[in-house]
Amino acid sequence: MDPIYIFGHQKPDTDSVTAAIALSYLEKKLGNNASPRILGTVNKETSFVLKYWKEKQPKRLNNVRIQVKDTNYLRDRFITTDFSIMDTFNYMMFNRVSTLPVINDKTKQLLGIISMKDIALNIMNGEYNRLNASYQNILNCINGTSVLKFDNKIEGNLLIASYKHDTIINSIKLTNNDILIVGDRYNVLKYAIESGVKLLIITGGNDIDSELLKLAENNKVNVIKTKMDTFATSKHIGHSNFVNTIINDKNIITFNEKDTIKDVKEIASNYKYSNYPVVNDNNECLGLLRVADVEDHNKKKCILVDHNEYEQSVEGLEEAEIVEIVDHHKIGTVGTTLPINFRTMPVGSTNTIIYQLYKENNIAIPKKIAGIMLSGILSDTLISKSPTTTNLDRQVMIELAKIADVNYHDYGFEMFKAGTSLDGLTKEEIIRSDLKSFNIDEQFIGVGQVFTLDIEKINKDKDKYIDIIEEIKVKNNYKFVAIFITDIIKNGSYIFYSSDAKKVFEKTFKVEDLKQGTFLPNIVSRKKQIIPNLMNVIGN
Repeated sequence: MDPIYIFGHQKPDTDSVTAAIALSYLEKKLGNNASPRILGTVNKETSFVLKYWKEKQPKRLNNVRIQVKDTNYLRDRFITTDFSIMDTFNYMMFNRVSTLPVINDKTKQLLGIISMKDIALNIMNGEYNRLNASYQNILNCINGTSVLKFDNKIEGNLLIASYKHDTIINSIKLTNNDILIVGDRYNVLKYAIESGVKLLIITGGNDIDSELLKLAENNKVNVIKTKMDTFATSKHIGHSNFVNTIINDKNIITFNEKDTIKDVKEIASNYKYSNYPVVNDNNECLGLLRVADVEDHNKKKCILVDHNEYEQSVEGLEEAEIVEIVDHHKIGTVGTTLPINFRTMPVGSTNTIIYQLYKENNIAIPKKIAGIMLSGILSDTLISKSPTTTNLDRQVMIELAKIADVNYHDYGFEMFKAGTSLDGLTKEEIIRSDLKSFNIDEQFIGVGQVFTLDIEKINKDKDKYIDIIEEIKVKNNYKFVAIFITDIIKNGSYIFYSSDAKKVFEKTFKVEDLKQGTFLPNIVSRKKQIIPNLMNVIGN
């Protein structure tokens, strides 16, 4: 069963991370292979929650682009160096491929590639006076019968007894580096055996004389007989050579199983090859990718939680199959080609919706999962102080607190206290910690929100924070950028913004002569108070 990745937005907050975990648990209970993921570094608050409830942090998902591993490439299509040229050709014909990777049979390391063209060139232009093969490959290649075998590997000069026997005996000095193809010629056979040749190949289906056989055994001469005549034997025996004698091991173009199909198409368009070896990070060969198979792929399956905009989601989402969305924001830019489950409700937290899904499917919520879900609701509703909080959020909060066996008010403040500490963060990390992109009237703006109980730490270096905001605006080509520093105790937010946003926010919050760091009472929700009001101003 294909995995289903469940994840929130690029700036993982407590609601999005806990929603991914809670929904993954539910999906598993429903029989699906679901797995939670995160798209970025979790913040201090979320880290506190995961540690408190002893839950492992989800793995990071870098992208959901279609990769080589998602295609139906020819897995395990390769040969080892002990294959003969003939066996390689037959393997290609059986598998209908014109190229094959050649690997080390022990380490699986890619050594080179062999193609039909290489085999054809060897037949036309190869050297026929040398053999580097195995005893078994020679048997297979000439339909031979084993008579005597002392060596697995047979290497030497290839000779054919086509001269008169006395010419051979008197003129040709045979050694243990020679391989002789000969018919039923007693004197030649005797001379060859006495010379200790590496291998005797007796053609025409003839048997070797018993005395000569004993002599060959004493001299450890390998002997094979074949029904083929000498001409046919000499024609075919070169195909028994090890395939690594003709492989191409220079400048091989390979693809890692993690490479994207986009990368494959770009590289293949430059090199024009039809087949490419597929390897892993250790250069171990996994198989063969045919360019024709690139379009035959399986999309990664995804469930989006706490967002439904491409700009906030994982890289390559347009190449994935979105099977479900669970969100509590406005409907954004994500579209699908097929109908899906799209659950959206005007509530304060994604986990409130997921709680409803548990009830609808009659799945019990374990204590740990209840605590995790409660954390998400407490975070997004600011312990029910946010104007996004609904009666349903409050009811679910109470129910989950009972299951988790905690006082949600005390636990919530403990969670916020841990999460709002700015210690150990650089100024840019503070600003970017929850900075989101929004497309309003075809203009991209950046709006961040930071929760802290220590506004003085920001005010002390206010000018430096403003400089970083200006840099982020230019670097990311935003229309403007604003950061809201929210204090849940005072129930309001301090605003810092790029210089060209002053008039926009004066209209948005009806403030005359807005200053950097102005406190905006009762403004605590980016989703319900900041973005909607901003849209009204920009749209008009």
